[in-house]
Amino acid sequence: MIQLSVPQVEKEQKWLPFLAKHLSTPITEPLFKGEPSKDYPYPWSINKWLDGETLTLNKIDDLNQFAYDLGKFLVDLQSIDATGGPLAGEHNFYRGGDLVVYDKECREAINNNADTFNKHLLEEIWGLALTSEWDGEPVWVHGDVVPGNILIKNGRLYAVIDFGILGIGDPSCDAAMAWTFFDDSSRKIFKDTLNFDEETWNRARGWALWKALITYNYNEQSNKAVADEQFNIIKVIINDYENQR
Repeated sequence: MIQLSVPQVEKEQKWLPFLAKHLSTPITEPLFKGEPSKDYPYPWSINKWLDGETLTLNKIDDLNQFAYDLGKFLVDLQSIDATGGPLAGEHNFYRGGDLVVYDKECREAINNNADTFNKHLLEEIWGLALTSEWDGEPVWVHGDVVPGNILIKNGRLYAVIDFGILGIGDPSCDAAMAWTFFDDSSRKIFKDTLNFDEETWNRARGWALWKALITYNYNEQSNKAVADEQFNIIKVIINDYENQR
């Protein structure tokens, strides 16, 4: 697994200083690159320390404001010139690429849990996500926008870290927190700030559904806490979809 992360060092060293210059929100910035040695056979980085606490709901003063701030950060990231950037692919687990790469995996998870969830409804949500592709120029995607990669300070968004699966392509993959973290009100603000069309929003929902399903499927028998969390996310996705139909 560690070998999959090796290319991330060079990518972050090359692109993060460039991106940081164009963003008002602090991001990870490399200070030093270490070379492979007999003690550790891979390249490595030392990054600039960023203050702040890992995102949790109780650290945010205003969830609606946070939804706007995070959406604005992603819009700013997407607006940076992506010429020469790393196209989505195996190096970043296809974040920014075509969701169809996970079609078999997602459908297997749906079938495995047909007794728990409405199979036909999940297939409808997933199928809708696959009916469109990004037809614009590739834009920058963080690729792993989750609470563990977001820092809070004084109740507000402070910084975004861990750009290991950075790439360029379809921005829909960066919006999964709409269903995994936000409530109805803040989800709408997040969507409005991102200004996604419905097809891009459908793909974003697909990214959230795929990850929640495979995580639930993997942990259902072994880790109840994780399984329960993903169960709740899947129900949020279903309820939100039904309310929008």
